[in-house]
Amino acid sequence: MRRTVSTALALGLITAGALTVPTVPTAAAAARPDAVQQGLNALVRNDGPPGTLASVQDRGGRTRGYTAGVADVTTRAAVPRDGQVRIGSNTKTFTAVVALQLVGEGRLGLDEPVETYLPGIVRGDGIDGRRITVRQLLQHTSGLPDYEGDIPDSDLQQRYFEPRELLDLAFRHPAAAAPGATFGYSSTNYVLAGLIVQKVTGRPIAEEIDRRIVQRLGLRHTSFPAAGDRTLREAHPHGYRRDEPGGPLIDTTELDPSAGWAAGQMVSTGDDLNRFFTALLAGRLLPQAQLAQMRTTVPIGDTGAGYGLGIVSRPLSCGGVYWGHGGDIPGFESRGGATDDGRAANITVTEVPSDRAVTHRLEALVDTALCR
Repeated sequence: MRRTVSTALALGLITAGALTVPTVPTAAAAARPDAVQQGLNALVRNDGPPGTLASVQDRGGRTRGYTAGVADVTTRAAVPRDGQVRIGSNTKTFTAVVALQLVGEGRLGLDEPVETYLPGIVRGDGIDGRRITVRQLLQHTSGLPDYEGDIPDSDLQQRYFEPRELLDLAFRHPAAAAPGATFGYSSTNYVLAGLIVQKVTGRPIAEEIDRRIVQRLGLRHTSFPAAGDRTLREAHPHGYRRDEPGGPLIDTTELDPSAGWAAGQMVSTGDDLNRFFTALLAGRLLPQAQLAQMRTTVPIGDTGAGYGLGIVSRPLSCGGVYWGHGGDIPGFESRGGATDDGRAANITVTEVPSDRAVTHRLEALVDTALCR
């Protein structure tokens, strides 16, 4: 997964209405430095993002929020606890859940060709929608090229894109691989998945996500911004980018997220993402058959991680795995997920790092939060 700002849309929980309950430390625990807070402080101090924020949930459903750095480099305002951020490719999991709900309803076939739902649309050099299945879209094994590298940074922040424009950009390139041959991350897959959802339901993907997931779980701070909505509407840190390492920070908080669409347009908070992933793993959004399909993974190279249908499994240092996704969009990089026993963590930094090592440290801090 490429590490340029233009590709920042790529990868990289408790029950609805439940209260956020702060953990009350014992005297001995209070005397020990908190590893998550230390990790956030180190990210700001050593790696350059202006701010960072985390939400961590334990097995009992108790949630603790953390912040470090500043929300605004001009005013030096504090980062809001559980502030709203752009979640980038975490959107893919929401889109995949809706698609799998339609599978469970008998309205969509995982192994049907894309051509069944979008006739004549998926065509190009080595690209044929008659040979690519819905499952391959959701699992990034379609071999379709990605469009993200073709969008200039200025357009990515300012311009509105129709989904079909994104496909036109992608299909200028030849297929990256034969369908089903290998894992190859491409947001093109999820633009197509969003169009399929709309074709099957006759409703916008934003409405389906809101009705089927957001309202159902009571995710009060989560939304799919409407066309032309470039703002974060709740308390939030500012997001920033640099045109080159060590260059000046450029505020990207006001941003048109349409280049992400069903692959990366949504906004949320750490608490809401924890609630979403915990509910998903607990079977509150999908029938068991579709949840099992979602959790059937292919390897992501030699990383030890696996990609299912819109969800990633990552090994934990303390044993087992956690399930989540992650997302990058100019101004924000997030990593996190949940375990089957109810632990959850989500951490966001307010600048997408140019150095992959910084992302590795962010991912390691998620491991720390889940294993402590």
